[in-house]
Amino acid sequence: QVQLVESGGGLVQPGGSLRLSCAASGSIFRLNDMGWYRQAPGKQRELVARIDRGGTTIDADSVKGRFTISRDNAKSTVSLQMNSLKPGDTAVYYCNIKGTSTTFKYFEVWGQGTLVTISS
Repeated sequence: QVQLVESGGGLVQPGGSLRLSCAASGSIFRLNDMGWYRQAPGKQRELVARIDRGGTTIDADSVKGRFTISRDNAKSTVSLQMNSLKPGDTAVYYCNIKGTSTTFKYFEVWGQGTLVTISS
């Protein structure tokens, strides 16, 4: 089994910064795409940013130039640096990881979610 532990959410004022981290552990052979999604109250879950094993990223238009996703393959972690935060960024943020287990089975797992609140 593969487990994810997220950290870094909280309350910050508009214009501030936060860094989210997600660490994967367990029966991991290889990690492929890693990403962050978010779900605001009353809205559907949406992609924030993804990064593949080679470091190629995809960012939502709403966060381009403000958020940066990165990964450390050796540590099995993915991070999201969020700058110039806006009230519209308020949401529960979820880590999502795809990969192959040590028994060579594909897996996709979600983190438990971490709340990010942007408010003055």
